Amino acid sequence: MATYKVGLIGAQRGAGLVSQFEVHPDTEITALCDLNETRLAGAAEEFKVPDSGLFTSYDKFLDAPIDVVVIGTPIQLHAEQAIKAMESGKHVLSEVTAAWTIEECGQIVDSVKKTGRTYMLAENMCYLHYIREWKEWITQGRIGDIFYAESEYIHDIRHLLWDEESGEAFWRLERPPIYYCTHSLGPLLMLMDDRVVRTTCAHAGYSVAPNRGPSCLNMEVALFETQKGAVIKILRSQVAPREPGMHYYSLYGTKGFVENDHGNGWHGGKGKLFIEGEMDEYEVIDCPNADPNATPDQLRGGHGSCEYYLIQDFVQALQTNSRPAIDVIRGMDFTVPGICAHESAMNRGEWVDVPHFEW
Repeated sequence: MATYKVGLIGAQRGAGLVSQFEVHPDTEITALCDLNETRLAGAAEEFKVPDSGLFTSYDKFLDAPIDVVVIGTPIQLHAEQAIKAMESGKHVLSEVTAAWTIEECGQIVDSVKKTGRTYMLAENMCYLHYIREWKEWITQGRIGDIFYAESEYIHDIRHLLWDEESGEAFWRLERPPIYYCTHSLGPLLMLMDDRVVRTTCAHAGYSVAPNRGPSCLNMEVALFETQKGAVIKILRSQVAPREPGMHYYSLYGTKGFVENDHGNGWHGGKGKLFIEGEMDEYEVIDCPNADPNATPDQLRGGHGSCEYYLIQDFVQALQTNSRPAIDVIRGMDFTVPGICAHESAMNRGEWVDVPHFEW
């Protein structure tokens, strides 16, 4: 079996993903790239990458003998770096979201078609253990046809938007809340085997944080209509003072519903399941982030066993020359609706058609 040489651009954000390449039997980490030399040195020590594999120039990094580029940089750089990597013959695993604009999304799709390289969007929430379990139930038809789903992703990251003492703005300051909806929308679309066709969105103004940029909107809430005729609601905030921060998912089908608990925060917990004809009342279910049978190595990455299964899918796609689970088209299905939703919010909720890319 071939050994794939992996390089990471963005040593802070991408470290969780790359930690799984370190323990995969068919991959090795051979190159790292970051503008911050201190961070680069720390990652080199962690992943045992020699000085010859360390770069502060992305172009020089792409000249290194690597097969895969993992992109863990700010979203504004994702498209350019993914395209350059594929044009230099590398496969790409990109952190979310895929790109900053719809035009860039199209350019990434065109690059995949032109180069024949493998591209996967690293939406790790699709690999939560309980989401994987729900997928089995839905595939078996236990919940019936899904007609409504919702998710809430509330995470107060004001400290990552600007520095209070210096006033320095960080890159996330320009990211509207609903732009970053793949953690919410991705798992729902995966569970429903569906895609979004149009959206309307509203925002709740600026009162929690100073209006320093789009990220400071109190809240954005979007409705998405899907190709199959279902409705999805996504609630997003990056400044709302809620502790703990949380991911919440809920799906309603023709035979029942399933949801996790608002109070669970990030770390699994309990949920509810009701299936008409199977039970007289709802059951309390476990919603663990991690596979209960996961080994310590499989738990590396920071989100239970998410990164383990994500990297397994990606490497298997390379080995079999097949499309990964979240290929370039699916990655855009997860990304583009958020961009369109913010456009709607800035135009008083006007409905916006959501473009779809095809092979």
